[in-house]
Amino acid sequence: MRAVTQALRDGSVIMWRNLVALRRVPDGVLALTVQPIMFVLLFAYVFAGSLGGDAYREFLIPGIFAQTVAFNVVFTTIGMANDLQKGILDRFRSLPMSRVAVVLGRTAADLWVSVITLAVMAVTGLLVGWRIRGGIVDALAGFALLLLFSFAMSWIGVFIGLAARSVEVAQSLGLIWLFPLTFVSSAFVSVQGFPSWLQPVGLWNPITAVIQALRKLFGNPVELPGWSLPDAWPVQHPELYAVLSSLVIIVVFLPLAVRSYRRVASR
Repeated sequence: MRAVTQALRDGSVIMWRNLVALRRVPDGVLALTVQPIMFVLLFAYVFAGSLGGDAYREFLIPGIFAQTVAFNVVFTTIGMANDLQKGILDRFRSLPMSRVAVVLGRTAADLWVSVITLAVMAVTGLLVGWRIRGGIVDALAGFALLLLFSFAMSWIGVFIGLAARSVEVAQSLGLIWLFPLTFVSSAFVSVQGFPSWLQPVGLWNPITAVIQALRKLFGNPVELPGWSLPDAWPVQHPELYAVLSSLVIIVVFLPLAVRSYRRVASR
């Protein structure tokens, strides 16, 4: 218990350090918010007329939410690689602090970044016609699910950031797998419109589960007009599958990230 308490205490200090650094250099958060806003405006006004109008806008916004928190992994990856390249992790190693605190502080700080970007996205969605049709409790559950998924994905970002040899490599590695993962989902179109060989990938994609869960919890359309909801377990039970997927990601990548940090810090 003493080790856990020390890790949490030291992790909160590192979290505050990362947030203060972010306040001094806000360009990163600006980039993370501008891109999803552009996606919302482009899809809501350029493609909505062909894909369902107002119904498509409400179908779209939960997908943008999930895509946004997924792409926040790049922020985590670059931040971790930057600290490693500048030797800041070596300085932390010389201090009497928990080794887990550094990676825990990074993921906790980036969780607050997700809170900021989600707030911006929610306002943007309301401006283009998105509405929460469900109850308050369901809406809060939807945002809590998003933050859980964001926290889980950030551990992947820590692992990649520690494995990269430079910030430039970390940026490339952080993006190269995210684009197919987010676009092979139900974020923008129905999975049933995919080629038959690609549909199972889209249906079992954790991002699809998060998106479908959000649509149900927010009371938004779960499918585009003219399409029916696929009869697949992850789509029929999206809330459960989204939570389980997030927990599995944490269970797998948290120890990998901690082990990578210990290996890097012991050099």
